[in-house]
Amino acid sequence: MTPQVVAKAPADLKAYKISPNDTNYFACLADPVAEGVPFTFIVEIYEKGGATPPNTHSIAHEFFFILEGTGKGYCDGVEVDLAPGSSLLIPPGKEHVVENTGEGKLYALCAMVPNEEFAELIHSGQEVPLTDDDLAVISRRVPVAA
Repeated sequence: MTPQVVAKAPADLKAYKISPNDTNYFACLADPVAEGVPFTFIVEIYEKGGATPPNTHSIAHEFFFILEGTGKGYCDGVEVDLAPGSSLLIPPGKEHVVENTGEGKLYALCAMVPNEEFAELIHSGQEVPLTDDDLAVISRRVPVAA
């Protein structure tokens, strides 16, 4: 299937929480379930004190770009600070955790290539509303250097 050209406004995004007790949720930008693409591209939103459970991807690379908030990334015995503008690339086979250590929410633009059934897992969860604060962060433009 050839993906169609898709344009979305922040208000069009659907968000999901995989498990009711999770402290993070996902605003889907593009994925194989909704758009038929071979990757997953989301905004991952972590509640205050939230974190991903330790997880590993067999064949997928996962990339995080921090939009807002502060946190820590843990992978392969390495701990890194996360803040707006920082990024973290996780290679396949490496257990990792991203944790919100800030006072508010942590927002990360996240890509997983290939999808490795991540989108299917996200869409199998409960749909949750994006808050006005979530939409404000997602709507911001990234400044471009002159």
